[in-house]
Amino acid sequence: MDVLRPVVRPYAWGSVDAIAELTGRPVPAPGPEAELWMGAHPAAPSGVDRDGVDRDGVDAGGRRTTLDDVIAADPDRELGCGCVARFGPRLPFLLKVLSAAHALSIQVHPSRAQAEAGFRAENERGLAADDPARNYTDDWPKPELLYALTPFEVLAGLRPPADAAQFLRALEVDQLTPLAAQLEAAASTQVLADVLGTILSWPHPADAAHLAYAAHPADAAHPADAAHPADAAHPADAAHPADAAQPANAAQPTLVGDVVAACARLAAAGGPYSGAAAAAVRIAADHPGDLGVVASLLLRHAVLEPGQAVFMAAGGLHAYLKGTGIELLANSDNVVRAGLTGKHLDVPELLTLLDPSVEVPILAPRPLADGIAWFDTPAPEFRLYLVDLVGNTVPLPGEGPRIVLCTEGSAVLRSETGQRAEIGRGGSCFVSAADGAVSCTGQAYLFLATVGPNPQTPGSPAGSVSTAQSA
Repeated sequence: MDVLRPVVRPYAWGSVDAIAELTGRPVPAPGPEAELWMGAHPAAPSGVDRDGVDRDGVDAGGRRTTLDDVIAADPDRELGCGCVARFGPRLPFLLKVLSAAHALSIQVHPSRAQAEAGFRAENERGLAADDPARNYTDDWPKPELLYALTPFEVLAGLRPPADAAQFLRALEVDQLTPLAAQLEAAASTQVLADVLGTILSWPHPADAAHLAYAAHPADAAHPADAAHPADAAHPADAAHPADAAQPANAAQPTLVGDVVAACARLAAAGGPYSGAAAAAVRIAADHPGDLGVVASLLLRHAVLEPGQAVFMAAGGLHAYLKGTGIELLANSDNVVRAGLTGKHLDVPELLTLLDPSVEVPILAPRPLADGIAWFDTPAPEFRLYLVDLVGNTVPLPGEGPRIVLCTEGSAVLRSETGQRAEIGRGGSCFVSAADGAVSCTGQAYLFLATVGPNPQTPGSPAGSVSTAQSA
């Protein structure tokens, strides 16, 4: 067993308090702390404590010892032969604490087949591993489970077409009326992808003005007749409306501006869409002018209560908005984004990966014995257990590689091989396959990540699943 030294990821959307408070450091942190990674992902592998290694995870030769190095040195011992046969010499899951103070990007994750094809294609194009234009940093899928430690606001999965149409009509924004009609007339959920593509490719006002100029060049010869008579004082702007500070169609607010104003009215009025409308207003404050604000209207809005979880399958569109939780995912960082971010966007690729029919379930844990519960998901790469210790000793569930995170109290872990590890609040530990059966004792609340069941062998009974309620 190895006590882990997780890595903090300082993304701009992160909070300054939750992760620092959990790990016993001063609050507020000096800057945003978005995620705490526990695992062996090559971008941020956890440090480990082993014989001959000091507390900073550096051996006598000055080389940092990390969990990915430990696994690479003997994958059969650390992961187990069964895990290696299924997934290769790679820890198949990554455990995180995620704390969002601002909205994350609207995104989708690939299936294994899509990730393999996308990674291969980008390699064949000669994209460097660190090229920001990459969509695929590896050839793995990225299903994920998010467990709420605090109330956690999410956009998870697409609304049914009729519900999306009703929301758009409730906003009373003229530009959205044709999209609402398109949704109402649809015979399948594929229309959601079509409408999403229309929104995300909506022309910028300057672009629209340029197109209008190209279609009606004579209008430029009479700038005083334009929607902005003041342009007559600036004929150069009228001749090149795409470059003007006030483009020809700026007499009407932009689509995003119209939608935000309408959402503010709808949020204040109450009703079934007030929560989603209020969320769009908050998103717009962080991402002014971003078409992702409009696209967010197509997604189901929900607030997870502490103890609930949401599972994101391949092809499911989502955005996490605000809250702190535990995230367990396949050991990948493949994300294809469509808005609400300054990072690389690839709308065509996102639409290729998108599956509008994907259900995004909200999960409740299934109780086992001795204060242990678990979440049932179809992901073969991981399974999440909850362990509530009340002074008793219980065997850790799962087998093969496991990672244990303590969020309350402290616990002592003992393996059948005689190893012992103690973790307190914010502490975590890697349990290798070679450690065999492990018991834990103490007063603590633990999150246990392990490999998902092999579909070739009988699995556990299905978990409790409900569908997210739209708002």
